[in-house]
Amino acid sequence: MKVAILGNYLPRKCGIATFTANLTASILKSVSEAKKPNDIFVVAMDDGQSQFEYPEIVKHTIQQQDHAQYEKAAEYINNTKADVCIIQHEFGIFGGESGVFILSLMSKLNMPIITTSHTVLKTPSYHERHIMKKIGQLSQQVVVMSNLAVKFLTNIYSIPVQKVSVIQHGVPDFSSVKPSRSNFNYKGKKVLGTFGFLGRSKGIETVINALPEIVKLHPDVVYVVMGQTHPNVKKHSGEEYRNYLKQLAATNKVAENVIFEDGFFEEEDLQKFLLGVDVYITAYLNEAQITSGTISYAVGAGACVLSTPFWHAKELLAEGRGDFFDFGESDQLSKKLCYLLNHPEKIAAIKEKASAYGKELYWDKIGGEYHQLLQLAINNSKKTTKNISRSRVVLPPFSMSHIKRLTDDMGILEHANYSVPNYKEGYCIDDNVRALLLVLMANELEVDKESIELADTYLRYIKLMQKDDGFFHNDMSYDKKFLDETGSEDSFGRTIWAISYMIRLAPNDSHLQFAKDIFFNSLPNFESVQSIRAIANIILGLGHFLKRYPDNENVMHILQVLTSKLSRQFQDESSEDWCWFEPILSYDNAMLPLALWQSYAITRDKNVYDIASKTTAFIHNKTFINDQFSLVGNAWLHKGDERPSDGQQPIDAMAMVMMYSMAFQVTKNTKYREFMNKAFMWFLGENDLYIPLYDEESKGCCDGLGSNSINRNQGAESTISYLLSYLTVWQTEMNTASLNALLDHETLPITNTLSN
Repeated sequence: MKVAILGNYLPRKCGIATFTANLTASILKSVSEAKKPNDIFVVAMDDGQSQFEYPEIVKHTIQQQDHAQYEKAAEYINNTKADVCIIQHEFGIFGGESGVFILSLMSKLNMPIITTSHTVLKTPSYHERHIMKKIGQLSQQVVVMSNLAVKFLTNIYSIPVQKVSVIQHGVPDFSSVKPSRSNFNYKGKKVLGTFGFLGRSKGIETVINALPEIVKLHPDVVYVVMGQTHPNVKKHSGEEYRNYLKQLAATNKVAENVIFEDGFFEEEDLQKFLLGVDVYITAYLNEAQITSGTISYAVGAGACVLSTPFWHAKELLAEGRGDFFDFGESDQLSKKLCYLLNHPEKIAAIKEKASAYGKELYWDKIGGEYHQLLQLAINNSKKTTKNISRSRVVLPPFSMSHIKRLTDDMGILEHANYSVPNYKEGYCIDDNVRALLLVLMANELEVDKESIELADTYLRYIKLMQKDDGFFHNDMSYDKKFLDETGSEDSFGRTIWAISYMIRLAPNDSHLQFAKDIFFNSLPNFESVQSIRAIANIILGLGHFLKRYPDNENVMHILQVLTSKLSRQFQDESSEDWCWFEPILSYDNAMLPLALWQSYAITRDKNVYDIASKTTAFIHNKTFINDQFSLVGNAWLHKGDERPSDGQQPIDAMAMVMMYSMAFQVTKNTKYREFMNKAFMWFLGENDLYIPLYDEESKGCCDGLGSNSINRNQGAESTISYLLSYLTVWQTEMNTASLNALLDHETLPITNTLSN
């Protein structure tokens, strides 16, 4: 059995590092006792701030905030031919927002993964929830250390219960350690103790505030606080908390009864300390602690533990293995401590029960449980196939609720702060015409017929923004003031696309005539447009117009003129290694080949087909990386440069989905349909961060994919892009059966440049 273990590792000073080292040693011992060959190595996480001299067992390291190193580490682990990988998961030890970078590594591993989850949150953030859900998908087993954590994983993160195992937090074997107070000079004292990294959540002040009443009855009591200030606390606040505690002890006149042992102590010292304390105290200030190594050590040592009722403590100290006091209740704590100190037989009884239970936590036993789980994971992996490719996609429920939230009597608001409409930024025609497209399409496909009522709102806005010359304003403030003289050509093109769609699918004659008035008022400007994206959008619109009025020769002529413009642009700018319309990939890129596919479907011009095929293959090869989509970021890709991926936009994903759908309709090549579905999955988490942009709570779509996190704002453009992509996939899949029955045998063969 070859095992890779990933996590913090000694000599790095933290609880996860100690845990990983002990787990590694216990698995090695368990495998050795089973008389089986063993080969275990560690991949250690580095924080980038310290240089650690790791032992020989550490074969590879990852700098926490370097995203590229996670995939390189996955490649390294794969090349070792490891049979299984164990990952120690804690949100703070991995890079990116909430440690999202770990998903890149996990998704690339080709062996079964066991993830030990040291923190399971009851109220996770957006990133934390989706990271844990993805970990559950990528892991064959998720190990937790309490039964409550099982409920959280299944109920909050939708991880199947059969994928969750409970293995207790391991502790050293205390059976051969002799108690000793002399190491810390507590001879003749009654010792109350706490150990671990110091931080405000530990509630040490609760104990110090309880001491005056205790000292009155037991002047020989000392309260020992062992441990250094947590590195993150020290980085931001220095020793502020420790100094506060010292001052509090002085104010309470118990300074001589409080001892701070400042340092990161070896396990041998901790073992002797825990065996020597009379009462061990954990005074955490809230219940949200699903795992605590310190209280596990105390129970393992057979200590008498008095604790606040945080989650892990309630399980470990059940059945008389400890006692409790309420959060922050110093008076209650002092009474309970006085009672215990006055009744040493009660302390002895608790210690006896804790000691019996603690033997089950020794690392020898825990290592054996992990070894069994590893073997089971390896055996099960031989029965399953990972990363099965599929051409269909499972769509979540369709909802227009966020669109309705953003829409008022004037139109759809452009921006949102998270999912809350941002009135300050006002409206734009781009989003209102996209919203018009959306409600028309939802009505046509009968997925939300009620939303057609919003069409009047969007049409009113479009009509209001149209100028006498047929062009349009784009931006309007919330107080109904135009913010520009004339909108961009791109916004003009998108408006014609939407208005033409209304002409094709108008729910009644009034809407049809209203849309035709706008269309024909703008028509004289079509041929003068220079922006290639505006041209592409107009071509899309003219295609819809001609489906209703196929005999309109003037519109057909304009379609051919604009198609020729786009084709000439390709001929002028393309080369053998750059089959594109301009020397840059910027935004909304796939709309350009999409327009040519649309034009070819009407004109059947083979030259147009050839350009559409080549440019589709080009944009595909620039964005389809390692079997998933990584869109060109908003820094844009200049010819000859490396592709930027930071700042990926939903509008670009939508364009890709629509391009593949149209290519599939024209060619009947099922590869295009498969790529359409994969492009849509970018919204649902098949992207560089493996986090969905679609928010299942708000029913909106996040504004972008950054290098470290998701942009959580959910503006109109992003949500409409998601929903139009959704309906495009829906329509394509619904029509597939009829398309297969009506295969066009005159369709040109797909170009071989689309090799994937």
